[in-house]
Amino acid sequence: MSDPWLGDHRDHVRPEWIDYNGHMNVAYYVLAFDRATDVLFDRLGLGMAHRKATNQGFFVVEAHVTYGRELLEGDSLRFEAWVVEAGERKLRYFLTMFHAEKGYRAATIEFLGLNVDLSTRRATPFPPQLRRGLDGAVERDRARGLPSEIGRAVGQPRAARAEPA
Repeated sequence: MSDPWLGDHRDHVRPEWIDYNGHMNVAYYVLAFDRATDVLFDRLGLGMAHRKATNQGFFVVEAHVTYGRELLEGDSLRFEAWVVEAGERKLRYFLTMFHAEKGYRAATIEFLGLNVDLSTRRATPFPPQLRRGLDGAVERDRARGLPSEIGRAVGQPRAARAEPA
């Protein structure tokens, strides 16, 4: 089942993404997630059109990646996304990467970022209409159920995980 935010977005593991262990290098997981984020942001109204219309962009200030299973050259990737939290200037979202054919979860990432005025390079509030859309996205994704990994800290035991704010 494809995620409604990402539709049919797919990617694949390229030869240059393979490390000396013969699997996808850790850095390229983040690159693949970043490409999926571009699709998510276009659907949320945060993509290039937002930048051109407002001279605002989105800067990631924190990310947490988990690596579940390795991926090999040529493997096809599928992604799901959740919009977890939207504030006046901030957005927190979570993506899961799956092996598209075998169906296993390969990795997850949680991002926290800020809407930034590109002329001052300072955080700035989202435009009101965009903020309403982001709030709606949060409500929609909470209703469909949030993954248990959201809010997890490095090395945090499963039982100690807190619920998302």
